[in-house]
Amino acid sequence: MGRVIAIANQKGGVGKSTTAINLSACLAEKGKKVLVIDSDPQGNTTSGLGVDKNNQKNTVYELFLNECEINECIIPDVFPNISLVASNIDLSAAEIELIGVEKKEYILNNEIDWVRDRFDYIIIDCPPSLSMLTVNALAAADSVLVPIQCEYYALEGLSQLIHTVNLVKERLNPKLDIEGIVFTMYDSRTNLSAQVVENVKQHLGEDIYNTIIPRNIRLAEAPSYGKPITMYDARSAGATAYRTLAEEVMKSH
Repeated sequence: MGRVIAIANQKGGVGKSTTAINLSACLAEKGKKVLVIDSDPQGNTTSGLGVDKNNQKNTVYELFLNECEINECIIPDVFPNISLVASNIDLSAAEIELIGVEKKEYILNNEIDWVRDRFDYIIIDCPPSLSMLTVNALAAADSVLVPIQCEYYALEGLSQLIHTVNLVKERLNPKLDIEGIVFTMYDSRTNLSAQVVENVKQHLGEDIYNTIIPRNIRLAEAPSYGKPITMYDARSAGATAYRTLAEEVMKSH
């Protein structure tokens, strides 16, 4: 049975898609079969994995509207060991179109059940909001991985996210846990980055990964080439950091 990890934070620009792409690539590099589900209407994870997001017949949007089944949405082997369910801007309409639909919080969960045993990991990239799409991902996930940018407002919104996770756990998905918090865009030249890490550790204590993802030019460039960092620059600091994170994720269960 595959482990389902939702990558969520309602703040934008914290490295969710970067983490979804590169954590998946590093798990795949270690021989794990990974399915990436892009449930963000921006479709950054889709294009970051080299797939033309505007040219897909079956995406997460069609899946949510019950116009196709998950098997029809999966694009196999976009990279070795990585398959993808793509997303594009159409998905932004899903919220409105699903008003009144029974048990809509479980759509993704029910679809994932069909393919769970074909993958070791299913990574869901969530949109930067606590919307129905994020709730769907949380209802389907075993755990939530939260990327946090090393900046002054990092803690703002974190308590809101934890509150949402606890609500989903209470009402929709009792097995849901916080997988861990990972610091992204760490700049070793600034005191602020170190202070933010300390601050979050004091407030949260346990669920923090040891791996810290540095600010890295190669990591920022990779998506525009449609490649994960392991393919774009396998020896960069970003690639090394995500490989270490993948090891931590694999050990945590």
